Amino acid sequence: MPVRNRIAEISTEITAWRRDLHAHPELLFDTHRTSAFVAERLRAFGCDEVVEGIGRTGVVGLIRGRSTASGRVIGLRADMDALPIEEATGAPHASRNPGLMHACGHDGHTAMLLGAARYLAESRNFDGTVAVIFQPAEEGGGGGREMVQDGLMERFDIAEVYGMHNWPGLPVGSFAIRPGAFFAATDEFEILIEGKGGHAAKPHETVDPNVIAAHLVLALQTIVARNADPVQPLVVSVTGLHSEGNAFNVIPQRVRMRGTVRSQDAGTRRIAEERLKALAAQVTAAFGAQAEVHFRAGYPVMVNAEEEAGVMARVAERVTGQPTAHAPLVMGGEDFAYMLEARPGAYILVGNGNTAPVHHPAYDFNDAAIPAGASFWAELVEDRLPAA
Repeated sequence: MPVRNRIAEISTEITAWRRDLHAHPELLFDTHRTSAFVAERLRAFGCDEVVEGIGRTGVVGLIRGRSTASGRVIGLRADMDALPIEEATGAPHASRNPGLMHACGHDGHTAMLLGAARYLAESRNFDGTVAVIFQPAEEGGGGGREMVQDGLMERFDIAEVYGMHNWPGLPVGSFAIRPGAFFAATDEFEILIEGKGGHAAKPHETVDPNVIAAHLVLALQTIVARNADPVQPLVVSVTGLHSEGNAFNVIPQRVRMRGTVRSQDAGTRRIAEERLKALAAQVTAAFGAQAEVHFRAGYPVMVNAEEEAGVMARVAERVTGQPTAHAPLVMGGEDFAYMLEARPGAYILVGNGNTAPVHHPAYDFNDAAIPAGASFWAELVEDRLPAA
């Protein structure tokens, strides 16, 4: 079944919602306006129940089908938060909040799910219940984890859960997915190198942490090159070097390093952490310095269940009339992983067309993707909860 006629009819209104959300971006859990915007519309659509405050500022709407004899509940999730980026699109609906913008398309995700919720509340052509889930704090805050820990799955008796993300470079309105590991685990590290400061003209009297940091940056690259299985994706990136020195003639006492580790496999993730800590300790010790390492585990690997990924692929084919593309592995993180650890489900990409990449100041969600994305959600519900 292609784009639903009713969704095509209301696509202009959905676009207006999306642009309003785009103009008012909010960070992490501070999605108070966005959450209220969502809750107000879900109530106006006639959702059977609207619950706010799940995972701090998350919103859940329940829509019951014409029959609920199956007793099944499936969850559809959209993220709501923006990023701390100064917008450079020049669009009429550009951010009105300086230093903040929807640079990842969460405004589009929210609008598409709202459009689907309206359609489903009007049609109710399914047997069971749909939980439409609007999540805060995907961009580093772990809002998915917070909602799960707040009892999301148990409270609403969700059996399966599904997510969607726009994808620049993929033809607009098309879809791509892969079963198994999809998005990467995202860990962070900080290393404090404690040397011995002194006069830059007398380096022999110092233990220069700048030189040690330079060696350590290179040494950390051997984790990927020589410690990890070459068929397992792994990224170790040093993203910051901050010396305490602020004069031309002073060798500083300390240097701070920070970075990220991205992996697609639990064993590789463990190796990366172990080797990073060992290299930091041993490289600095070899120069007569010390290292203090802080390694913070971030989002886990996001893993699509085989069966549910296959279902999403087939549903996408019915919406587009085209085969669903096989998506590549993604080394970015996605905290929908926490929901997929709690329940079987899958995550699909919808094409955003030839736009700027996500997390770029010139990025904007492509409104032309709205009819396909919202129709996909409607088709998925009717597939997983077929009317009796």
